[in-house]
Amino acid sequence: MYKRLIYYTFIILLAISCLKSKDAANTNKAGLKANDLINETSPYLLQHAYNPVEWKAWNNETLQLAQKENKLIIISVGYSACHWCHVMEEESFENDSIAKLMNDNFVSIKVDREERPDVDQIYMNAVQLITGSGGWPLNCIALPDGRPVFGGTYFTKKQWKKVLVEMSSLYKNDPYKVTEYAKQLTEGVKNSDLITLNTNKVVFSKDFLKANIEQWKNELDNEYGGQNKAPKFPMPSHLNFILRYSHQYGDKNLQNYITNTLTKMSNGGIYDQIGGGFSRYSTDKKWHIPHFEKMLYDNAQLISLYSKAYQITKNDLFKTIVTETLEFIDRELTQANGAFYSSIDADSKTDNNILEEGVFYRWTKEELKETLKEDYNLFSSYYNINVIGKWENNNYVLFKNMTDEEFANSNNLSVLSLVEKVSLWKKRLFEERAKRERPRTDNKVLTSWNGLMLKAYVDAYRVLGNNDYLDKALKSAEFIKENQLRKEGGLFHNYKNKITSIEGFSEDYASIISAYISLYEVTLDEDWLKLSRRILDYTITHFFDKNNGMFYFTPDSETTLITRRIEIVDDVIPSSNSMLAESLFKLSHFYSNEDYKNIARQMLSNMKDNIGKSPSSFSNWLSLYLNYSNPYYEVAVSGEKALDKLKELNKYYLPNILIAGALAESEVPIMRNRFNEGETYIYVCVDGTCKLPVKSVDSAVNQLFK
Repeated sequence: MYKRLIYYTFIILLAISCLKSKDAANTNKAGLKANDLINETSPYLLQHAYNPVEWKAWNNETLQLAQKENKLIIISVGYSACHWCHVMEEESFENDSIAKLMNDNFVSIKVDREERPDVDQIYMNAVQLITGSGGWPLNCIALPDGRPVFGGTYFTKKQWKKVLVEMSSLYKNDPYKVTEYAKQLTEGVKNSDLITLNTNKVVFSKDFLKANIEQWKNELDNEYGGQNKAPKFPMPSHLNFILRYSHQYGDKNLQNYITNTLTKMSNGGIYDQIGGGFSRYSTDKKWHIPHFEKMLYDNAQLISLYSKAYQITKNDLFKTIVTETLEFIDRELTQANGAFYSSIDADSKTDNNILEEGVFYRWTKEELKETLKEDYNLFSSYYNINVIGKWENNNYVLFKNMTDEEFANSNNLSVLSLVEKVSLWKKRLFEERAKRERPRTDNKVLTSWNGLMLKAYVDAYRVLGNNDYLDKALKSAEFIKENQLRKEGGLFHNYKNKITSIEGFSEDYASIISAYISLYEVTLDEDWLKLSRRILDYTITHFFDKNNGMFYFTPDSETTLITRRIEIVDDVIPSSNSMLAESLFKLSHFYSNEDYKNIARQMLSNMKDNIGKSPSSFSNWLSLYLNYSNPYYEVAVSGEKALDKLKELNKYYLPNILIAGALAESEVPIMRNRFNEGETYIYVCVDGTCKLPVKSVDSAVNQLFK
């Protein structure tokens, strides 16, 4: 009996010790106890792991808990690089009294919008219906079953406390009123992206296209470029379409607009003049003062855009932007395994250990004089360390308003000597800036954004011919195939610490299919084309809605959301549906597949009325429209020298073609029976009808323009 008592005492003490050890492991240096987010991998969620708010992640267990306890849900959405997300955390979520209100009355869920764009879409839509606008941080209050009731973006501490008190009181005292409003709002969310099957025969005409462009022109800023408003986002999908349209239609005004936009962006503070890469947007119309976060998706698409612009104009500035931005990506957002990180924070720490926006990138006159010595005066004139370039608190953001040619001429310098000086200035300031504490990196890997970056490397290689870019593209493609692709053809959305997680969304499939097609078009390795088709077939099986001919954002296995949404608007990133329609169009040509062809055409037909109402919201759809309203060519290169011919062909900007090729016999339908031993022929075809095969690239290009 005595021995048994000693034994049980030992077990109890051991258990208490283990509990204390666990508590100690979940307590940070400041003595703050961790909440459930400590078990997550998202850098954004981990930033909130020591908040006094009892945050939980979005999952079935959390949603079931809300229903079991009959508590309203707070769904707070943000992302690691978001400045105002950090502000609201500091003001409200780190406050004990606010935390008590949330813990006592709500089940609080933190969501990384980049990890869970499906959740973000639902509640962003609800907030837009409530307030007329949206943004991050996104804070939405929902019933225990997830139906939204109230929401907004950033709230001050005082405002947030008022919301918490009033919403909890209303739900306790008049739950019927809250439930009825949630019912109406949920119906609004479900109906907001309702797409119906267009059964009318649609003619894709040049007149429709031109009318929409004329309507769009009213939104353009011809002085500074971009949209005619502030804040100003680069919107690469918009600019890519305008670049293509202006080239195909010879629209000089739009050509000037594009050149001006790309020049002003690359001269502004939105572009990191020292380290390369673009910030997410500028707060002013001149592209001067950025919101300093750097996102992978922006930089990937802008690399593709500037590559194409260089291909057309041979403007060395555009080439420089491509090379510097790729150097930034390689240095700061690339893993050794070929994967790409998501973003770099807007905020970093001051000398006083306080997080502030833009600390890493701003300069004072004193810092610049100390670093640049005798070159300061010329530098200050070049980068406007004056009233033009001043930001706030005697800080400056580097900002150019002259071309190198203009500046060199006005300062009695040769362009070559100026370029050498600028290179030296950048090197000195880069070394000085490296002594500062860097902004945080969001080191999760997102499949969709990695697809955009893979395609960026392909586009840069295609235009600039740098084999290192192709090597990085292939490494990225292999990483996705080996880590994110499941055996049955499905994709994972997220990768962190060698762990894949979260079932892929249609944006993941759309991005990877498009990237693999592009990789095939520069390597002629048919494995990438076959893989893109395999992934597309999986997408059709698990995402396609036969009733309206469009693709859901979430797969058929999704059960936690109040509705399955259909993404159609081309925003900063093209919509998953427009990207999938484009890939269906291309793969229908490669494989002579009528099903792909019919789905793509139906999707674009469904969108015609939407395009007519707001052309700028459907830029990637309009790029696809160009394929139907104008001649679209299949260019097939077959023979031992096919890759050499392809490199020569890539000197031209030819957006209205797809490229197929093989160095030997091929079973891909578009290449069948086109190989001739000892010869390399180029076939130019339209809808399967081919012109006479030719041996020279110049002859093939002439056929495209006849």
